[in-house]
Amino acid sequence: MPPADSPDPAELFHGRRYHAYNDWVKREHGGRLQKVSIDAGFTCPNRDGKLGIGGCTFCNNDGFTPSYLREQRDIGRQIETGIAFMRRRYPQTQSFLAYFQSYSNTYGELARLQALYETALAHPDISGLVVGTRPDCLPDDILDYLATLSRHMPVELEIGIESCSDAVLRECLRGHDFACTQDAIRRAAQRGLFITGHLLLGLPLETKESLIAGARALARLPLDAMKFHQLQIIRGTRLANQYRADPASVPLLSPEAYIDAVIDVLEHLPANIKIQRLGSEVPPAQRVSPDWGIRLSRFPEMLEARLQARQTWQGRLCTDA
Repeated sequence: MPPADSPDPAELFHGRRYHAYNDWVKREHGGRLQKVSIDAGFTCPNRDGKLGIGGCTFCNNDGFTPSYLREQRDIGRQIETGIAFMRRRYPQTQSFLAYFQSYSNTYGELARLQALYETALAHPDISGLVVGTRPDCLPDDILDYLATLSRHMPVELEIGIESCSDAVLRECLRGHDFACTQDAIRRAAQRGLFITGHLLLGLPLETKESLIAGARALARLPLDAMKFHQLQIIRGTRLANQYRADPASVPLLSPEAYIDAVIDVLEHLPANIKIQRLGSEVPPAQRVSPDWGIRLSRFPEMLEARLQARQTWQGRLCTDA
């Protein structure tokens, strides 16, 4: 039971028990900001031979890439197709952000990155950038450039944390440690960038104890937002090969266990961190396992119900903010 003098979560989070990013965007920007995914042909150092070949054990971006991005390479056409789709699905959208999503979108020479970003920004309906990347692909000159852009438009930097445990990162062949992640987040925050961390729950060797320890470490970092994804076995990955050979070696979370794991992290995160995403959907043709049979749109309802049942909320156990 929470102590008698605990704050009312409904007052903290405008009717929720966690700080929803979309609620914050509506208050901050007066409406919905929709991200339009772009595949600009990037790779990463864990694929091109600099650190390794084949990528992290869990990684195949095809599982999360809209099909139209695989059908056309021109950035302008990708944006047009994405905006048309989003306008049909979310007619209340106020403006659009170009989301450089696939693989490590700061991995390259600054001049090339500038050309790609500015091609997207030249579209009249694009009002800002979201750039997804790895923490070991953020040299100072690129951070300086993104910081310059952020003075004139929304710029979000999405950093793949995945796990805060070095043992877990080694097991999935990540190619960097958590200290690298901490350094990247701090250097980006020093430049005033809006930083979203990406956490993948259910990786091999991750435990409830290591997850909570990681959440406490994240609470001490200058993060603005977080995304949560459940581990899914995607075709064409090393983890898929391992799972087929020995399913018991890759224990997968049930929906109930996953929601509890999200809450275990949320309880230790400061109340000011916005929660952008609660899970992910991989097309059945790309997914080996698990098949939960649950649409992503149900996750907020499931999370709220479980938060109520556990009588808890985001930040309840946070002592580091």
